[in-house]
Amino acid sequence: MMKFQTSTGRVKHEITVPLSEADLVDVDLIGVQLGEADLRGANFTGAILTGADFSDADLREATFDGAILEGACFDDANLQRASLKQVDLYWGNLIKANLAEANLEGAQLQGADLKCANLSGTRLLDAKLGRGNMGGGASLQGADLRGAMVIGADFAAAEYDQETQFPEGFDPDKAGMCLRNA
Repeated sequence: MMKFQTSTGRVKHEITVPLSEADLVDVDLIGVQLGEADLRGANFTGAILTGADFSDADLREATFDGAILEGACFDDANLQRASLKQVDLYWGNLIKANLAEANLEGAQLQGADLKCANLSGTRLLDAKLGRGNMGGGASLQGADLRGAMVIGADFAAAEYDQETQFPEGFDPDKAGMCLRNA
C-alpha cells in the first residue's frame, strides 16, 4: 500500500497497486511529496496537485491532462513522452526536467521555470508561456511552439535547431536563442 502524504505527514490518498499502474484521476493530492518515486505511466488526469513535489521522479509516459499543478516541483524529473495537455503549471519548477517528446498542448506555463530543461521534440502548440523562463540552457530542438503565447517569456540562451517550429512572427535570434545544428 502506498500513502500519498504532504510534507507535514498528512495522508491525502492511499493506493494498493504499484505506483506505475496508479489511476489517480481527479484525486486531490495538494502538496504531496513524490520525489524520486517511480510513477511511469501513472494517470493523474484532472488531479489537483498544487504544490506537489515530483523532484527526481520517473514520470515517463505519465498522463496529467487537465491537472492543476500550480507551483508543483518537477526539478530533475523524467517526463519523457508524458502527456500534460491543458495542464495549469503556473509558477511550476521544471529545472533540468526531461520533457523530451512530451505533449504540453494548451498548457498554462506562465512563470514556470524551465532552465536547463530538455524540451526536444516537445509539443507546445497553443501553450501560454508568458513570464515563463525557457532560457538558461533549455533545449528546444525539434519542439513545436506554433500558436504558443510567448510575449514576456524569457528564451535567452535556450537552444533550438532547424526543426524547431515557432509562433508566427517570432524571431529566435532577437529572443537571444542559440541555433544548434545536428
